[in-house]
Amino acid sequence: MKVLILNGSPRIDGNTTIAVNEMVKVFEKEGVDAEVVQIGIKDIRGCIACGSCFDKGKCVFNDIVNELAPKFEAADGLVVASPVYYASANATLIACLDRLFYSTRFDKTMKVGSSVAVARRGGCSATFDELNKYFTICGMPVASSQYWNSVHGREKGQAEQDLEGLQTMRVLARNMTFLMKSIALGKEKYGLPEKEKWQPTHFIR
Repeated sequence: MKVLILNGSPRIDGNTTIAVNEMVKVFEKEGVDAEVVQIGIKDIRGCIACGSCFDKGKCVFNDIVNELAPKFEAADGLVVASPVYYASANATLIACLDRLFYSTRFDKTMKVGSSVAVARRGGCSATFDELNKYFTICGMPVASSQYWNSVHGREKGQAEQDLEGLQTMRVLARNMTFLMKSIALGKEKYGLPEKEKWQPTHFIR
């Protein structure tokens, strides 16, 4: 089992890292290979809807997004973690996810997704909902925990004091591992769900 973890924080070893590392400990214990990539420190521009990825098979902007694509394809699960800015995820992470999900043509069905929000106080649930939309648009089951996947802390290191939040991260990692392993067994026995040809419509017709 492989999990790709995208840390959207621009702060090295900040509170988002504390939350992510709590999950990594469980993944390692469960025999899951977890790779963490710190996205928040990268220079990532947003999607310009040029459509070049349909022809090239990758994003026209050749940066870390294209480097992440094969890692995402090989992974059984994806974790996206972000600090909360104005009740929203870090803009760099959003730019990365927009382009990563749109430019990759491989089937994401039944890869397990989970999102994590870290904040001083408010905005976690809005950020949590925002990030989960990437999973649900492409057939990825969303892993849940004992509470919404959030950890609190403002100053560097304060997330260590959020014992419930850290427990939520551990439970999330265990549940995600269970889902990934269960889906792998299900794929062996039953295969993936039957797919229908996409029938796109526009609201003007």
